Amino acid sequence: MTSFRQLLAVLLLAASTAVPALAEGYPERPVTIVVPYPAGGSADILARTVGQKLSVQLEQPVIVENRAGAGTAIGARFVAEAKPDGYTLLLGTVSSQAINPAMSKVGYDPVKDFVPVSALASIPFVLVANPSVSYVSVGDLIAAARQGPGSIGYASAGPGTSNHLAGEMLASAAKIKLLHVPYKGSAPALADVLAGHVPLMFDLQTTSLPNIATRKLKALAVTSSQRSPLLPGVPTVAESGLPGFEVSAWFGVFAPARVPAPVLKKLSAAMARVLEDPALAQRLRDLGAEPDARNAAQFSAYVAEEAGKYAAVVKTAGLAP
Repeated sequence: MTSFRQLLAVLLLAASTAVPALAEGYPERPVTIVVPYPAGGSADILARTVGQKLSVQLEQPVIVENRAGAGTAIGARFVAEAKPDGYTLLLGTVSSQAINPAMSKVGYDPVKDFVPVSALASIPFVLVANPSVSYVSVGDLIAAARQGPGSIGYASAGPGTSNHLAGEMLASAAKIKLLHVPYKGSAPALADVLAGHVPLMFDLQTTSLPNIATRKLKALAVTSSQRSPLLPGVPTVAESGLPGFEVSAWFGVFAPARVPAPVLKKLSAAMARVLEDPALAQRLRDLGAEPDARNAAQFSAYVAEEAGKYAAVVKTAGLAP
């Protein structure tokens, strides 16, 4: 009769040979990238643009599936609970992986339930103002806010959104008080800034550029660490008197935790080849995004740093979950 130790040895040997075999044959069917936003937005466009290139590298179709709702929690939770076999991935964002977990009970842990595959791109915000306001710089805004604490409003896509927290970070760094004016989405918020009902907004560079070009809005500063190539004449918030200030809408590809290491390695290598494509880099820049060349380990450290940063912002601003 086979002893328990012999049976255990057979099972361990089978398990050790199964993982490399899985990676060797991976992928044998289409791979799905879940986007936790509706179709047509920046995240969706990025996922479809990268998905086309990734399908060539993996030699399998890459399907983009939109699972929007609950501020990205529905799509992110779906991937967190998916089988960790490399066939279901998440187009993760600063909201899904850093902000929302600090703001509310989302049903997943952005660190324990996911593993980064690759960074993808980032889009800076632009602090834009209606042309009717008197201030033309961050310094002017800070001076005006100190004269009338809480009298200057800024619009956002809603409580807990990245452009809301950008305003909280600015107020905290400058030691001023601003009035948050939340909307149900960026579009109505931007419409009221254009109409002059609210003076300010941290808006994504992609949607602000046309209005800045036609002088319907004036750009006070960009929120990236370096000046944007698309707005070279606009200073950063950091160089406007608030060193270290940086906020961006970043994007990356994530897999469920416990995905086999060889599968993760194969996915990361495929994404690295995708991001080396000059045509893709130019396409991302045309969309207003800057390609992010960080590898999986570097991106993992960055995501953890961002999660800590936004958790501190939420606590300082008193934004209880």
